[in-house]
Amino acid sequence: MAKATTADNKAHGESRRDFLQLTAAAFGAVGVGSVAWPLVDTMNPAKDTLALSTTEVDLSPIQVGQSITVMWRGKPVFIRRRTEAEIEEARSVDVSGLIDKQSDAERIERPEWLVVVGICTHLGCVPVGTKTGEVKGDYGGWFCPCHGSHYDTSGRIRKGPAPKNLAVPDYEFLSDTRIKIG
Repeated sequence: MAKATTADNKAHGESRRDFLQLTAAAFGAVGVGSVAWPLVDTMNPAKDTLALSTTEVDLSPIQVGQSITVMWRGKPVFIRRRTEAEIEEARSVDVSGLIDKQSDAERIERPEWLVVVGICTHLGCVPVGTKTGEVKGDYGGWFCPCHGSHYDTSGRIRKGPAPKNLAVPDYEFLSDTRIKIG
């Protein structure tokens, strides 16, 4: 009778060997997964790096016409509360005459606030013009003392060797007086 059962199992394609092969394959897959998961997990950014990926800034102490510098991802970010005259000046610029053609509207979310990464696009120096009394360049924005690039009140390159405008980081207004950069 045992021979008949074995013959019936073979007829249906079932055998101990098939069971053992499936079991070995399942254990192999679990083993590969248990080795691969920690390897893939090490490629994720560290928690301290993720914490630095965004910065929240309180805008309430910034007066009209004043600029501040905050650090984000190890880079200075200039936040300027522009005056009506600065806003009008930035809007009235003929974009076709610019080196890096961007309108003021493309660079801002709210006309009163300008947020730009404070690193010159020429060779990476930090432009001056954020603090009171610093040279703001020929266009009232920022001046890079390293090689003489001049930026306007919208952070656009107007004169000098810099090839691009000051970068605008990703940011969003959380409220009227608070933004999140990154």
